[in-house]
Amino acid sequence: MSRRRTWVPPAWTGWAAAVTAFAFAAVSLAWALGSTVGLGTLGGSVERMAREGDARLYAANAVAVVLKGLGGVLALAMVRPWGERLPRRPLLALGWAGAGVLVLYGTLQVAAVALVAAGVVVPAEPTPDRVLRWRLLLWEPWFLVWGLLLAAATLHRQRRWGTVTTTGGGASP
Repeated sequence: MSRRRTWVPPAWTGWAAAVTAFAFAAVSLAWALGSTVGLGTLGGSVERMAREGDARLYAANAVAVVLKGLGGVLALAMVRPWGERLPRRPLLALGWAGAGVLVLYGTLQVAAVALVAAGVVVPAEPTPDRVLRWRLLLWEPWFLVWGLLLAAATLHRQRRWGTVTTTGGGASP
């Protein structure tokens, strides 16, 4: 029986996913605490809600802080030794689900904003070019990059937990 080496993504992917999540959480925390810095780069109803001091915007950002913070902890669990003590299946399921949601959301948002920027789709409300640029170059890709990093970190944990061996034609963990 020979062992076949499989590629294991580097641990820095988990650290990068965590930094991305915590940085994103910090922005949401600032908005949850009432800052309006940067909200004008989102446009539409978010900008309007900020101008009006709508409590729903603050509440949504408070929830986002918690979710993004948990996403950062999840990313760290994929690369830190304490993550090895967590139940494997739930941890990997959360990692893959989180990565899938982030990649899907980021991809759809980047595509949608790109279609608006290209004039293929005309939104009900006009979107300023400044808002399109911010959303296309920062806000929407942030989700996509975070998701890809979390996917790599989850694969890191999965591969570190299991080894692939070959015996004739099959592989076993």
